[in-house]
Amino acid sequence: MTDIWFYHLERTSLEQALPELLEKVMGRGWRAYVHGLEDDTIAGLDSHLWSYSPASFLAHGREDEPFAERQPILLGKSGKRVNGAEVYVSVAPADIPDLSGAERALIVFEDRDAEHLSWARAQWKKLKGEGLSLAYWKQSDTGRWEKMQ
Repeated sequence: MTDIWFYHLERTSLEQALPELLEKVMGRGWRAYVHGLEDDTIAGLDSHLWSYSPASFLAHGREDEPFAERQPILLGKSGKRVNGAEVYVSVAPADIPDLSGAERALIVFEDRDAEHLSWARAQWKKLKGEGLSLAYWKQSDTGRWEKMQ
């Protein structure tokens, strides 16, 4: 069964939090699929993941480009994990695809986006009602992630 973790961004933006989460995914030897809705969101994340840190980058690609299936991190709008990703990462209020075979799903949403926040709450209720394994993470005053009970 796929573990589904909700990440509520109250202190940092998606652009700040996503690289850290993806580094943890890569550190476990997993592949990731990052699911957005808009072309400009995907293009912005694509550019950001190459340049977010002068000391490193996260190797990745887009599903609309050649060799998508080879990418350790794949960005797209379809929800199809053609790269065999063990981790599905939702960064937009998009329908969650079939998670069969996924180890984990990360639902990442910003507090300042009312539509996304409302969608995330509805997903929590829906998935909880289905008896799935859920966890809710939020940032502490120090910026560290804390798992809420």
